[in-house]
Amino acid sequence: MKKLITLALATLAITTSVAAFGADNSLGTWKLNVEKSKYTPAPFPVKSITAVREAAENGVKVTNTGERADGSAVNATYTAKYDGSDAAVSGQGAPYDTVSLKQVNANTFTYDAKNSTTKYHVHGKLTVSSDGKTITMKAKGTDPEGKPVTVTMVYDKQ
Repeated sequence: MKKLITLALATLAITTSVAAFGADNSLGTWKLNVEKSKYTPAPFPVKSITAVREAAENGVKVTNTGERADGSAVNATYTAKYDGSDAAVSGQGAPYDTVSLKQVNANTFTYDAKNSTTKYHVHGKLTVSSDGKTITMKAKGTDPEGKPVTVTMVYDKQ
């Protein structure tokens, strides 16, 4: 009987931790808050971005639409697993052509974005606020010309 109770408790603990890790509070539609976002060196490269994050097998499908500062369209999408493997980005307007993601917990994700034809390469962290109303993405790396860049993008839940 003691072994049965111990086995039941162990199974419950494993199931609970798997369910908690499987949660993803970044899912939904998010709009870039340009006023709260920063890009160094200035100017900020986009006028607007709406990101739709949908659950995908072991990861997320992200569709970004909007407008860059030069007036060109942003319409890019990718489906990435949370295992750190590279995922191809299709469409136009994103400065990167591959993304890799890892889930730390339901509110925190690390990522790496790079472009195979330029020197663009940033890595950072995406954090969902405790109230679930904001995502903050912070990254450092190099811009397409290889110059240092620091990015903070703040998104509001829609």
